[in-house]
Amino acid sequence: MLRSVKGLYNYVLLAEDGEIGRCKDFLFDDRLWTIRYMVADTGKWLPGIKVLISPISLGDPDWQSRTFPIRLTKERIEGAPVLDSDAPVSRQHELNWTRYYGWPYYWVGRHPWGIATHPGLLYRNKISENEKSEPRSGNDNLRSANEVAGYHIKALDDAVGHVEDFILNDETWVIHYMVVDTRNWLPGRKVLIAPNWIDKVSWAKRDVRVDLTSEQIRNSPEYDPTMLVNREYEERMYDFYGRPKYWD
Repeated sequence: MLRSVKGLYNYVLLAEDGEIGRCKDFLFDDRLWTIRYMVADTGKWLPGIKVLISPISLGDPDWQSRTFPIRLTKERIEGAPVLDSDAPVSRQHELNWTRYYGWPYYWVGRHPWGIATHPGLLYRNKISENEKSEPRSGNDNLRSANEVAGYHIKALDDAVGHVEDFILNDETWVIHYMVVDTRNWLPGRKVLIAPNWIDKVSWAKRDVRVDLTSEQIRNSPEYDPTMLVNREYEERMYDFYGRPKYWD
């Protein structure tokens, strides 16, 4: 199912032996636009440390109670390689972190999760250190969903608004859409744009250039943040833009 990233903030995170905090951010890679880590706000438990939770270790959430089970103990989480709260996540840290938990490398393979299409398969199919002893380094950079929200959107002919949110697939953790607020023209109107319609992202300038005209975006099917994105809405949107459907 497709869900809002912002809608997952403040979900309670439950380790096998107790609560560890709440979800405060997500880190996604800028190559496949897939969320790699949930960032936890652990309050006074582990102050000053960036606590990363991989979707690999997440159980099935309870959408009603807004809780995410984590298939790890608090001791296991506390023993992970330490990263200062303001420090970026380097590939070397990911290597150390992944080896600590015994997960397969997500950047080795042809699927969004390396050897798998979704992270749950990696939890059930851990591989040994020998099998993953020499990974390629990779070029992915991890981006904060909180930080990218606010980036300016530039169409082929004009600026059109800013990134407000993301829509992810709650099984694969792939980001399917950016939610764009077009209030530069129409106060309160929101539309969706898929990452593969992006021409270029300038991370330094904080803007996203898309391969669409301002008129296309202006007249595209409106997104209602109070409703889940369903296939009927996606059909209308892809037909409007004349883009190939990812599910065909």
